[in-house]
Amino acid sequence: MRTPTSTDLRDEILLRFILQKFDQLVTLVGSLEEADAGRDLGEHTGPEVSTNSAVQLLVHVCGVMRRWSSSVNLGVPVPRDRDGEFTTQMPAAQALELAARAREAFLDDIAATDWSAAPAALPAGRDEQWTVTCHGVLLHVFEEICQHLGHAEITRDVVTARRPSLPPEPAR
Repeated sequence: MRTPTSTDLRDEILLRFILQKFDQLVTLVGSLEEADAGRDLGEHTGPEVSTNSAVQLLVHVCGVMRRWSSSVNLGVPVPRDRDGEFTTQMPAAQALELAARAREAFLDDIAATDWSAAPAALPAGRDEQWTVTCHGVLLHVFEEICQHLGHAEITRDVVTARRPSLPPEPAR
């Protein structure tokens, strides 16, 4: 693991938590059958309930990580289509490749980050307490990943529970 520029143990712990939750989301997407990875809950609950597929959530989290670690903390813009993240349709394998690239780029961003410094390019209208330092911004990244991991776990549970089951094998 690349080492953050900070020597503060709290920064190292936060980085480990971010990567742990991100890796759990990647594992969740990788564990689903291809059809389930791209399926949202609307297929199971009716059109009045629409939510994002596990693939869409992973793509969104990749965008979140890079926006805040690079565009905000370092001031190095990373192109992003936030709305498109929630409508993307791609094979799970492609989403997993995107996640691997995003994770590596995130670690590169972390290695260049002064955790105690103010973010280089704070978005307009964001005056929350956590935006005072790069550490606070990364705490927000952790919060977002946890939120979307929970959403993906619920989506997985509903999608796989509603999958048609195979008839029992005849007794021999």
